[in-house]
Amino acid sequence: MVVSTQPALTKAEGVPPTEESPIARIERLGRERPAIFTTAWKEIIFVFSISMSQLLTDFFVSGFTVILPTLIRDLDIPQAASVWPATAFSLVIASTLLGFGRLGDMYGGSAIFLGGLAWLLLWSVVAGFSVNPIMLNICRALQGFGPAAALPTGVMLMGSIYRPGPRKNLVFAIYGTSAVFGFFGGIVVAGCVGQFLRWGFFFWIGAILTAVTLCTSYISLPQKSVTKSGSTTMDYPGAISIVCGLVLTVFAITQSAHAPSGWRTPYIPVCFSLGILSLCAAFYIELRIAPQPLLPASIFATPALKPLLLALFFLYGTWGVFSVYGTLYFQRIMGATPLQVVAWYVPLGVAGLLLSVLEGLILHIVPGRVILIASGLGALGSQLLLALIPVGGNYWAWIFPATILSTIGIDLSTIYMSVFITTALPTSQQGLAGGLMNSVLHLGVGVVLGLTDIIQSATFEEQGLGPSYKNTFWFGVACGAVSLVLMAVWGKLPAAKSDMTADEKAEIAREARPETQNPKMIAR
Repeated sequence: MVVSTQPALTKAEGVPPTEESPIARIERLGRERPAIFTTAWKEIIFVFSISMSQLLTDFFVSGFTVILPTLIRDLDIPQAASVWPATAFSLVIASTLLGFGRLGDMYGGSAIFLGGLAWLLLWSVVAGFSVNPIMLNICRALQGFGPAAALPTGVMLMGSIYRPGPRKNLVFAIYGTSAVFGFFGGIVVAGCVGQFLRWGFFFWIGAILTAVTLCTSYISLPQKSVTKSGSTTMDYPGAISIVCGLVLTVFAITQSAHAPSGWRTPYIPVCFSLGILSLCAAFYIELRIAPQPLLPASIFATPALKPLLLALFFLYGTWGVFSVYGTLYFQRIMGATPLQVVAWYVPLGVAGLLLSVLEGLILHIVPGRVILIASGLGALGSQLLLALIPVGGNYWAWIFPATILSTIGIDLSTIYMSVFITTALPTSQQGLAGGLMNSVLHLGVGVVLGLTDIIQSATFEEQGLGPSYKNTFWFGVACGAVSLVLMAVWGKLPAAKSDMTADEKAEIAREARPETQNPKMIAR
């Protein structure tokens, strides 16, 4: 892997330049613009396009929560069914991410990414014309396939193009910031639409943003795939069993809070049992049958990956509690108007931008454990502040610091783990890296929100609306504490410094193997 310059004379000094050491070369490559981008503008448009896929996903999640009360009134959605227009979008994303990640590994990230954006554009336009709850639910579910295709392939493209080092850290930090801006932007647009326009404009504004992203992506994404693998095949049995298992399990958990007799309603335990059986079947298929499983066992050989993914699952669950039940608490208990809630979330966007850029600049210096523990403390602290807000609590004393801490909790760990996972896996598995990371995050939100929905519904009649919301925050405290412990114990990871790629390390290992097996070659 040692690459040296030719000993030619320089024009300025007339002396041979010094040979570049391997360490210096790796450090330089970790800071340079990738050769695939011939100009800085091409790189900027590329990063913008990939980041917009994350922004649009959070836009359609957070904004829909704000516009939902208007939809319930205009489309006459029953209260028991009001959870599904919001849940269907995220559930489809979480259950199909791994499959789309594999398609990206098979056919190249660019094609799947563009197809996902085009699909999201189509169903965003149609959703704005929904005339009844059934049409809205179908459109929201079909919308979810768009981000499910774009999210893993976006991470795949960035992870494949950028080498480990400060430049990759900064790019992933920008990508992480886009989620915060998507969340905030969705609330702003939905609040303004709900106040001044027909609710369909929320979807159509999102469609316009998607169309812009589709155009910039077509211009900036590599035309010749840097990630396509001709030897990779789809694991259809594994994909089908994973999708069925996740959908049925999350459906049973979420719907149990609104079913006539809760878990005693016949279809709830039936769906839950079928979901668990499907997940068990998926585990067996992936472990024993599939020649190329969606989740190969080798990926979990990466040190500390399993406990840290579990930590992210609970940590992102706390974000779901904050964004959904926090917003409901602000409006229904503290009496904030929709536009006032928008103003309260302004620090989220500002702090998210500053933190993400700062993290991108220091990731190669600060050890991973420090970043992960700080993230866990932020998530735990934000939930504690929400749980302890007194009646008539002041915004600046409680909501403002909770918002800042929540941003710390989400941004720091997500950015670091995205860099860590994409760096640890080879180019042929970058789609898997993107799918796995986003699956854990979206499943964390979906499952934890399903459980908090059960808690809130079960305690509402006896304790009242305000205390029932507080119970969800205390559950968030428990999730944050579990996440913090996992990160503190298993988060002993290095700083994200300039380094060789996983493919380069594997190549060196292959070249060294014959020498270690043949003592005569070593002697020579």
